[in-house]
Amino acid sequence: MKYYIISGERSGDLHASNLIKEIKALDPSSQVRGIGGDLSKEAGVEVFKHYKEISFMGLIEVLANIFKISQYLKATKKDMLEFKPDVLILVDFAGFNMRMAKFAKENGLKVFYYISPKIWAWNTKRVEKIKRYVDRMFVILPFEREFYKKFGVKVDFVGNPILDSVKDFKPNLNFRTENGLDQRPVIAILPGSRKQEIERMLHFMLSLLPAFKDYQFVVAGVSNLTLDYYQMFRRGGEVKIVIDKTYDLLNIAQGALVTSGTATLETAFFKVPQLVGYKMNLITFWLGKAVVKVKFISLVNLILGRELIKELIQDNFHPNLIRDELRALLTDPVRKKEINEGYEELLEKMGSSGASKRTAELMLDSLRQGVNSL
Repeated sequence: MKYYIISGERSGDLHASNLIKEIKALDPSSQVRGIGGDLSKEAGVEVFKHYKEISFMGLIEVLANIFKISQYLKATKKDMLEFKPDVLILVDFAGFNMRMAKFAKENGLKVFYYISPKIWAWNTKRVEKIKRYVDRMFVILPFEREFYKKFGVKVDFVGNPILDSVKDFKPNLNFRTENGLDQRPVIAILPGSRKQEIERMLHFMLSLLPAFKDYQFVVAGVSNLTLDYYQMFRRGGEVKIVIDKTYDLLNIAQGALVTSGTATLETAFFKVPQLVGYKMNLITFWLGKAVVKVKFISLVNLILGRELIKELIQDNFHPNLIRDELRALLTDPVRKKEINEGYEELLEKMGSSGASKRTAELMLDSLRQGVNSL
């Protein structure tokens, strides 16, 4: 069979690549094309466009690049029709992918959605569009099943693919020496993967260095940005940068400063006490504040339904507040115990590993037997 898959940012590329590996194991003669990154390409996807060409964050950035996005969308529609897939598989990336879902459905294509758009956080009206344009939805967060049920939409909760990534991780025993780290305890810095968010967050995070001289700060960089780009954050060599080694870093960290998103779950699965912070364009912040319907930005807190992890957002993302909370994470045994117990509860709620394989099996069963629409 022929599959067209679209992922629009780094974590989506990871999940798409693992899904495609499982699909290819079940359907060895499959042909796969679409939008993704290096991981998707390695998994066997014929990448039509790299996701980083269109990965914009925040309302202002999107509006500034609206013409580019429009051209990208037009080219993708043409490419998909020429490829003539049996199914379009969408991975998160709601703004772009919901338009592709509508177009695909109008042209008689089956549409699967893996990793739901965050419509539970804002714009719940998109549920109606999902009903119309998506044949089957595969969700990875436990509360999403109940969310969709309220609107009469049946979805498949397949577990979270991050559990697979963490389970398959094999630590590098030479990680410290290979990356120039000394024996001081490590504070991991996970500032995101987009330039816009990194440049808003990282200088604030690193301003804490003087208050934590007994620790070493290590930034989890990503390879879609160059090592030269990260040089501005080294603080004269005080800060170490590691590229695409987030799990090795979390494996030895005593604490972490994390932007919101998938990284909060990854940090939790490694049992690392964390502080979540976020700062965005002021206009985007106030617009978001008006429409966001959830209490938390951290997936850990959203899944637990309470604030286990401290969230410092916008003006509260201030060096003094960050310093005080981080110190408590590192030194207060009561706080550490509370977080460890919360992480155990989180793991219980997340389901079992095997999400990518489970999703691939369900997708192929649907394609072979005929899709049961939502």
